Amino acid sequence: MLLSSKIAAIVTGGASGLGEATARMLAAQGCSVSIFDMDSERGEKIAHEIKGLFVSTDVSDPNAVATSLKTARAEQGQERICVCCAGIAPGAKTVGKEGAHDAALFSKTIEINLLGVFNMASQSAAGMVKTDPLPSDERGVIINTASIAAYEGQIGQLAYAASKGGVASMTLPMARDLSRNNIRVMAIAPGLFLTPMLQGLPQDVQDSLGKTIPYPDRLGDPAEFAALVKAIVENPMLNGEVIRLDGALRMAPK
Repeated sequence: MLLSSKIAAIVTGGASGLGEATARMLAAQGCSVSIFDMDSERGEKIAHEIKGLFVSTDVSDPNAVATSLKTARAEQGQERICVCCAGIAPGAKTVGKEGAHDAALFSKTIEINLLGVFNMASQSAAGMVKTDPLPSDERGVIINTASIAAYEGQIGQLAYAASKGGVASMTLPMARDLSRNNIRVMAIAPGLFLTPMLQGLPQDVQDSLGKTIPYPDRLGDPAEFAALVKAIVENPMLNGEVIRLDGALRMAPK
């Protein structure tokens, strides 16, 4: 699929980090971009800067997702690209100082990171299937964000790893489901990236984390995540796969 002014895109979690970089990249390529996020202040600011649309959205609520999609489509048309970056990364062990892992926290993580992706991807696909194919013969591309924690979850990442493992496992069957509709589904599993969560750490800690990556021995730049999104959109043979974007990092237990 060629990125152009004729293409509408939606990015969840587009108000910061990987999502922001992706929204900026798509807008720079001429796409009409809608940012779905809970951070209204920052979301509005970025949407204004990229001449896009901000829609306050709780991806864990399927009704909220449906309403937000209706709003975005009324303004920019049916999205052909859906990139799901919204997520949370709580830390808690299976058994901690206060006892068993908080079930509510585990459930919340699954609701946002896994069900949120399902809600967005499935409802976006439902809109895509009703459209005519583009000149490339595609109807759309869905790109979800997993994590290398899906494969090497660390101590304290029980809920996060479970949620991202679900995203990774969902990729192939969703791609197979939508293949007859000419819709591709991919996932990216990023490693350590310089997102707001890591930016809040002292510089020496950031540098230390970066040195754990074989090559390049630094934290990933969100623009590199966005560059992979672009490559996936533009390459029709990329389908049904989870791509690790981690500089050959394999996470240690802690």
